[in-house]
Amino acid sequence: MEITETKEQITAIPRIGDVAPTFEAVTTQGNINFPADYVGKWVILFSHPADFTPVCTSEFITFAHLEEKFNKANCQLVGLSIDGLYSHIAWLRTIKDKIEFNGMKNMEVKFPLIEDISMEVAKKYGMVQPNESKTQAVRAVFFIDPNGIVRAIIYYPLSLGRNFDEIYRALIAMQTADAFKVATPADWNPGDDVIVSPAGTCGVAEERMNSNDELECKDWFFCTKKLEKDTVFDEILKK
Repeated sequence: MEITETKEQITAIPRIGDVAPTFEAVTTQGNINFPADYVGKWVILFSHPADFTPVCTSEFITFAHLEEKFNKANCQLVGLSIDGLYSHIAWLRTIKDKIEFNGMKNMEVKFPLIEDISMEVAKKYGMVQPNESKTQAVRAVFFIDPNGIVRAIIYYPLSLGRNFDEIYRALIAMQTADAFKVATPADWNPGDDVIVSPAGTCGVAEERMNSNDELECKDWFFCTKKLEKDTVFDEILKK
């Protein structure tokens, strides 16, 4: 675990490739045992600073709107803040009954929202960063794969709402890399060309440059191939 020291406390941050820290928690959808309850699924575990705050409200409306899209990609959303369960329930009811954002309204949040008054979970995931706030979690996003391994992490400050297109793009890109044994270049979206791993021998490098019709090689180490959008989603959504 990476350790970040401040004068006031030590914050542990799981690293990419680590086993996701385990915990049991009370949520708006009942008790959960994490990540054991989600084996076989991708999980996006995300924190927000506080209930009844405007940026968080805009984010929860957006996540609720996109939940089915994430579910189709075999991904469970799990939220967290250091507020209590009854505050969570009241806030989510207010979102559904009163708040409209970007044309989205009457949005019911059906995914679990963790109560973390003790900050136990937030501290395990380095979500409370004292130089930003001692009493609120930053906007952390953890991508956890079906084997319970942390695969990607994004942190945002309290003032910055998340880009949900990027969160979804990152999820699909990692699933594509796993399914097709490829990498994805900058700004990749489903349907764009993907990157093939560099050649491991001189012979393979020469073959790629001279006689492989499937690949487009700019040089021996930089080869791409086509991967149709339908092929990507047929593979990902069937799981």
